Amino acid sequence: MRGGSSRGPFFKRDDLPQDRDELSQVLIGVVGSGHEINIDGIGGGVAVTTKVAMLSKSDKPGVDIDYFFAQVGVTEKLVDYKPTCGNMLAGVGPAAIEMGLVPAQRGATAVVIQSVNTGAKIQAIIQTPNGQVTYAGQAAIAGVPGTAAPVALNFMDVVGSSCGALFPTGQVCETIDGIDVSCMDVAMPVVMARASDFGLTGYESAEELDANRGFFERMEAIRRQAGQRMGLGDVSKSVTPKFTVLAAPRQAGHTISARYFMPWQAHPSMAVTGAQCIAACAIHPGTVADGLSQHDGASPMNVMIEHPSGVIDVLMDFESGSQGFALKSAGLLRTARLLARGEIMVPERG
Repeated sequence: MRGGSSRGPFFKRDDLPQDRDELSQVLIGVVGSGHEINIDGIGGGVAVTTKVAMLSKSDKPGVDIDYFFAQVGVTEKLVDYKPTCGNMLAGVGPAAIEMGLVPAQRGATAVVIQSVNTGAKIQAIIQTPNGQVTYAGQAAIAGVPGTAAPVALNFMDVVGSSCGALFPTGQVCETIDGIDVSCMDVAMPVVMARASDFGLTGYESAEELDANRGFFERMEAIRRQAGQRMGLGDVSKSVTPKFTVLAAPRQAGHTISARYFMPWQAHPSMAVTGAQCIAACAIHPGTVADGLSQHDGASPMNVMIEHPSGVIDVLMDFESGSQGFALKSAGLLRTARLLARGEIMVPERG
């Protein structure tokens, strides 16, 4: 399925090995990791197309589906189970209905999803006229051609989902290797910095950024130190924390411009989870976004984040005052599409 601006296979968790090492080998074989275009699997040669979603009925009160995510490597034969993916999340509700894990209602179906990776809880609203999932509609999202049926996502309990706090290091802004950063955990741990501090405009294309290997070397050194400070340990082989550079918005009415890294490649558009963390950074006083973001400070706020493929909107419901800052929820609109169903062949281990 395509979920948001990502793509990958969706499995029933019970159909896969329970042993984590064996599971990793299966997913590496499915994707075809170890080759730049994943020629021996169904990956697409970029990180947004080497993602895997595994679904199961939940036994938790008030939760319908447990969503277990895996980020599979493109050129490296590795699997990271630490992060989650908000774009693939857009496909979870439709996939759960297609798999028979959740019954469809007439009109629209609400599916409550819990991320196995981070513990975050999300309500997805799926369009199900006549009791069946429809993928046709007029909703458009940046990074995906055409239009499709909307999938509304309301993220709850996203603050500190991986690190236990909005600012895991205890500081709103700090300096690492001479660069000011804000290390935050909202749906995804993200290290944020000003693009100008790296000699960037913050408006570069993903291709321009990927070609700037000097920037990646400097960014990775900072990211690893930030990971230690955030309590994530050695992150040299982990895709979390992610990294983002920020700039003032180019267009009036927008909130901020961002370039998001996965982390060893620039995202061609924007991650749903990352967008929530960026939005929180943009509206929180004292972060590296101060002086860059444009907003009136009123809640709820539609935070409009510019990215290489367009704009993503995040509806932030929060409180900010003498008692501090408290994020209640973050809402986004995504789309999804069923691409294929059937069997996939897994190579025998030699």
